[in-house]
Amino acid sequence: MLASAELPKSADGDPVFAEPWQATVFAMTVRLHEQGVFSWGEWAETLSAELYKPGRKADASDYYDCWVAALSRLVTELSIASGRELEALTRSWQRAAEATPHGKPIVVENDPLR
Repeated sequence: MLASAELPKSADGDPVFAEPWQATVFAMTVRLHEQGVFSWGEWAETLSAELYKPGRKADASDYYDCWVAALSRLVTELSIASGRELEALTRSWQRAAEATPHGKPIVVENDPLR
């Protein structure tokens, strides 16, 4: 897994996450795989398809955006959640982020419309 194409690494070779959400989506993916939701081969194929789409940033700064797109694609293709459900949760999360005081953890329960 650590040998994945363009996986950001520290000078020591450890994975690097520029933002907490990147670590979260990474952990979610690993957990779903561990629970048997998808094989690692399915994951690698889906992520690879996202990584090699035209329009990627030359510096790979969109690596985790591709990761999110791949995970979202698998979740919808495997009927775990619909695209509509993912969009609604994304909007809810954005509202929660806007309503959360600086320095506090963002939780979807902070969405004022929930």
